Amino acid sequence: MTPDQIILFSLFFLVFAGFLWGRWRYDIVAFTALIVALLFNVVPTDLAFSGFGHPATIIVALVLVVSRGLTNSGAVDLITRSVIDQSRSIGMHITIMGGLGGILSAFMNNVAALAMLMPVDIQAAQKAGRTPGQTLMPLSFATILGGLVTLIGTPPNIIIASIRETTLGEPFKMFDFAPVGLIAALVGMLYVATIGWRLIPEQSRNKNSPSELAELEGYVADLVVGADSKAIGQKVKELDAIAEENDCYVLGLARRGTRLGGRARNEEIKAGDHLIIEASPEAINALVGVLGLKFQGQTASNKALSGDIILAEAVVTRESRLAGRTAMQSKLLPRYGVSLLGISRQGKAIRTQVRKTELEPGDILLLLGAPDNVEDVIGRMGCLPLADRRLPITQYDRAWLAIGVFAAALIAASLGWIYLPVALAVVVIVFVFTDIVPLRELYDTIEWPVVVLLGSMIPLGAALESSGGTELIVNALGAATAGLPAWVALTLLMIVTMTLSDVLNNTATAIVAAPVAIGLAAQMDVNPDPFLMAVAVAASCAFLTPIGHKNNMLILGPGGYSFSDYWRMGLPLEIIIVAVSVPSIMVFWPL
Repeated sequence: MTPDQIILFSLFFLVFAGFLWGRWRYDIVAFTALIVALLFNVVPTDLAFSGFGHPATIIVALVLVVSRGLTNSGAVDLITRSVIDQSRSIGMHITIMGGLGGILSAFMNNVAALAMLMPVDIQAAQKAGRTPGQTLMPLSFATILGGLVTLIGTPPNIIIASIRETTLGEPFKMFDFAPVGLIAALVGMLYVATIGWRLIPEQSRNKNSPSELAELEGYVADLVVGADSKAIGQKVKELDAIAEENDCYVLGLARRGTRLGGRARNEEIKAGDHLIIEASPEAINALVGVLGLKFQGQTASNKALSGDIILAEAVVTRESRLAGRTAMQSKLLPRYGVSLLGISRQGKAIRTQVRKTELEPGDILLLLGAPDNVEDVIGRMGCLPLADRRLPITQYDRAWLAIGVFAAALIAASLGWIYLPVALAVVVIVFVFTDIVPLRELYDTIEWPVVVLLGSMIPLGAALESSGGTELIVNALGAATAGLPAWVALTLLMIVTMTLSDVLNNTATAIVAAPVAIGLAAQMDVNPDPFLMAVAVAASCAFLTPIGHKNNMLILGPGGYSFSDYWRMGLPLEIIIVAVSVPSIMVFWPL
C-alpha cells in the first residue's frame, strides 16, 4: 500500500468508527475527515469542496425543498386523511398505509414521507384501539422500500446515478431503477403486511397502550417549588398520597442544580427546590394546581413563559440539533421561550434533572410554551411533531398547482428534455414565487447535515479511487469470488453493502461501494450496470438496526421499540430483498 492509500484507509476507518460511536454527528465526522485529508494532501486542494457543487448534493437539497412544498400545499394531506379507517384489520391497514408511503417516497424524500404519515398512523392506532408499535415499523420499512423505485426516491440512487455519469459518461435516468426497485418493493411490502409485523416482539407491540398513546404517559418532568407552594415544609415522602390521587409518582428532589440521592425521601422541601415526577401531561397540570407548583420558566426571576401556552410533543431525530445536548445547553427557555417539561425514554429511568439531561435520538419530548414558539423550536431543532400541528401555511387551493408543476418537471426530466437538477430547481422557484414554500422556510427545509456529509464524502471517495484504494478492495472481492459465476459476486457485493448500510449512513455506504462495484465489474469483464443496481438496492435497504436509516430512528420512541426489535422483522426482509433483487437484476440488466 502507498502512503496515500494508508492515510485514506485510516481516515475511512476513523469515519466509520465515528459513525458507529455516534458521539458526534455524522456531518461533523465527515467534514473533519475531509479537512484532515486536505492537510495530508491526499485530496487535491482544487477539489477540496467540489462535493458541495456535485449534482448529487444539489439534487438531494432540491428534493427536500420540493417535499416541503408538496406538504405545505396540502397535496399529501388530501390523500393521507382518506386512509384512516378504524374498522380495517391490521394487515389491511399496513397494506394501505405502506402502499401510500411507498408511492410517496418514490417521488419525494422518504424521510419526509414517513414524517407526514407517522402522525396519521398514530392517530389511526388511537381510533382503532391498538398500539402504534404494531404498525410504525412496517410503515418505516415500506417508505424505505418505496424509495428504491425512482432516481429521486432515496439519496443512494442519486449518488449511484452521478457516479455512473462521472465514470461511464451517462447517468441513470429517472425510472431506470424502477424494474428492479419495483419488484423488490412489492415483494418486500407483501412480506411486511402479511408476515413481517407479526414478528415484532409481543412486548414491543404492547408497550404503549392506546390510553398511554392518547395521554402521553411516562414523562419524567421537572416542577419548581414556588414561594407560595403548599409543598414547602413537607417531606418528599409525605407527597406520595396526594401525588397518587393525581396519578403522579414523585421520583425525587433536586436542590441548587443537584439531584439528591437516597436521602431525598426524607428531605424537607424548600422554596426553589425542583420536584422530579413521572406522569401524563394532564396529571402534571393537575399536580401543579394542587400543590401550587410552577413550570420551569414561570418563576419570579424568569417570566419566559407567559400568556397563552400549550403542551406539545415531539421526537428527537438522529439529525436533531438537540441530540447529545441538554435543554440548558440549547437555551430553549431563554432563547426561544419554550420549556422542556418532560422526557419519555422507552421506560428508562432518568437520573438527572430534565433540563440537564442529555437528549438522545428517539426521546419523546413534552414541550411547554406559546404555540408559535413551540412550533418554531420543533422546526429549528429538527424534531418531528407527534401530533398534527395543522400549520396555517397549508394552502389546499394550491395543491393541484404543486402536483401539476412537480409532475411536469418529472416528465420533462424523464424524457431528457431538461437536466434533472434544473427541472427540480424550476419546481423550487415556482413554489417560492407562489408562496407554497415561504422564503423564510426555504433554507430551513434543507437538511444541511446531509448536504455537508455528501459534500465531504464525495471528494474522499474520489481520492480513494484515484489513489488505487478502491482497486485494492476490488481485488479482495475478486479473489473471494474467483472462478465463481458473476451472480455470486453480485450477491456478495449486495450482502457486504447491505451490512455496511445497517451500521453506517446509507449515503456514505453508496459513495464507497459504487466505485467498488464498477471496478469489480471491470475485473470480471462484465456490464457494470448490474453491479451498480445491486449497490443502489443494498445501500437503501437497512432494516436490522434503528441507526441504519433515519426512518428507523424516527419510529424508535413513538413505537416503543428496543434496539434488538428491528432485526427480527428486518433480517428476513433483507434476505428476501437479496433473493428477489439478484435474479431481477440479471433479467433487466444482463451481465
